[in-house]
Amino acid sequence: MTAVTTKTSPWKFSPIPNIEESNFNKILERFYGLGVQGLTKENIQNSLDGRLPNSTAPVIVKIETGTINRKDIPGIDHVIDRIKCLEGRNSYTKETIGHMLKRVNQDEVRYISFEDINTKGLTGAKNGQSHSKKDTWGIYAYNKGVHFEESDSKIETSRGGSHGVGKIASNAASDLHLMYFANCDEQGDQHLGGTVQLIEHLYEDQCYRSTGYFADLKEENNTSKFYPYENDFHSVFEKKTRGLKIIIPYLRSEFDSEEEIIKTVCDSFFISILDGRLEVQINDHVINADTIESYLTNSQYYNQEISEMKKVFTPLYVKTYKNQKPREIIVSNGERDYQFKLYFKYDEAIVKGRVAIVRTIGMKIEDFAVKSNATKPFNAVLIGGLEEDGYLKSLENESHTKISAEDIKDPILKRQATRFINNLSKEIAKIIDEEMKKNNPTDGVMDTKDLLYIIETEFKQDLSNAYGAVKINQGKKVVKTTDVTTKKNTKKKGDKKGSVEPKSTGIKRTRRNNPTGTADELQESGTEIYSVSPNLVKRLILNNHELIQFNFKDIPEMKKKTSCHLSFNLIDGMGEEYKDEFKLKENYAHAFDQHSGSSCLIDDEKIKDVSIRDGIVKLKLDLKPNYNRALKFVYYVEV
Repeated sequence: MTAVTTKTSPWKFSPIPNIEESNFNKILERFYGLGVQGLTKENIQNSLDGRLPNSTAPVIVKIETGTINRKDIPGIDHVIDRIKCLEGRNSYTKETIGHMLKRVNQDEVRYISFEDINTKGLTGAKNGQSHSKKDTWGIYAYNKGVHFEESDSKIETSRGGSHGVGKIASNAASDLHLMYFANCDEQGDQHLGGTVQLIEHLYEDQCYRSTGYFADLKEENNTSKFYPYENDFHSVFEKKTRGLKIIIPYLRSEFDSEEEIIKTVCDSFFISILDGRLEVQINDHVINADTIESYLTNSQYYNQEISEMKKVFTPLYVKTYKNQKPREIIVSNGERDYQFKLYFKYDEAIVKGRVAIVRTIGMKIEDFAVKSNATKPFNAVLIGGLEEDGYLKSLENESHTKISAEDIKDPILKRQATRFINNLSKEIAKIIDEEMKKNNPTDGVMDTKDLLYIIETEFKQDLSNAYGAVKINQGKKVVKTTDVTTKKNTKKKGDKKGSVEPKSTGIKRTRRNNPTGTADELQESGTEIYSVSPNLVKRLILNNHELIQFNFKDIPEMKKKTSCHLSFNLIDGMGEEYKDEFKLKENYAHAFDQHSGSSCLIDDEKIKDVSIRDGIVKLKLDLKPNYNRALKFVYYVEV
């Protein structure tokens, strides 16, 4: 029965003796979290990787969203039969299966497709599951976590993909975890394949693996092999010119956004588009070197006020890349030097300084924040050569959104990666400092005593108004007091004579700095977050250590509390607070609880489970070499 079921169905699942794994592939959830941005970036990157060698024509990617009748989706009835057999064994799988079952009865189904032109397409489709490195169809269609490597090392280095997990990004965009791929190769042969990601399941008295393949099954030399179907299916699944086409039916509603696709194309691939290496057609929109700026200057897609560009910087990057001459910078990882071109622009109107780190294929990896310079008025684009590209590729995460040393296992390579990223910040910081001095010159000698006194006084007044009193003794040293200055209310009609505001406790309940859940969720769980007055904090830096003490003895809200989580936000000289700019792990090597003598976990931008004894918190923090000792903070306590 097993063999018959497997052979006669257009979808093939491998039989197994029993069910051992009852969870969906975790990579599905990871790419689902990246949304339509991750889906678009992954598929366009794959198309750029498949560009024709020695061709000067741009890679063209056609992205289409639309509706298809369910009966025109190849083999869909069998996929639905399998889904109806799935059995959830935990809350997550039950919820996911329930979501699938709600979608299976649609007659009209939303889809998205990504079709590329001027690309190689996949090779060796006729050979099916050949296990040959030359047959890229077999690698793409039937192997998980495998990345095809080009024989030409220069081409391989410049390619965006490297982890072999991005193929599943398309499955994550479907309510049924379903995707198809149509291919036309150099000989004009046209084939269709597909995958569906379920869980291990029982179907017609036989257990099967979680992944299903839209493929034919043939017996050769007592071995079963998968082969693709010749493509004579509905026009949505057609691919008649050389290249690859991805089709994703049952498109998730949250991925069905033409506007977000357009912005992702501009944000991630502006270099390859400006250089004429990529053109993207999104339904009726065409984004190429001639049209991209019309989207960047359109307020429907991008904020046009420079002072408001705090999260998305693409319009600034494009101006910087087009108008600035590149500077050569050298960044070392301790083992060797890497040379980059840095397109740099200083502009006082910019409120968040970021560097677009771009691979040679023209894909942006991340908006890099230079340590201790995240709020400096600059914008930059960083691009290297092939060797530099190869090294950046080794530092990328799976979704191509960040360079990091965190996932590197080899301790030597990990140290080199950390040193490289730190040195990258240092080299760009030097240029920022030079530009700031150049644009803010001093003219002659100036007596600044009065000016500094005014600024210092205003800053202290701002802190006093926000958090409580800070007194200065005759020796001009800061003395933090345990009491908090209060202000009299302006007398109103009906007020009692001499009535004043209740005395402040020194901490203030807040919803800010709350990464662990909504205010309602925290309230339900009994969690409270308070901002801490500077009056309650003593801070001392000695050599490579920082000692911090919090005094909560007189705080009613902290009575009977035995532990807390602590988090820090930067504050500048004008009293403005910057959330998420200070990264604990980048600045502190370890955190020690001086009451217990044990280490505290630094995670999720918090120092966790710090003990409170007799109302006192005592921390000892080991500083990393790059730590800026001049930084000031607002502290938050979570109990």
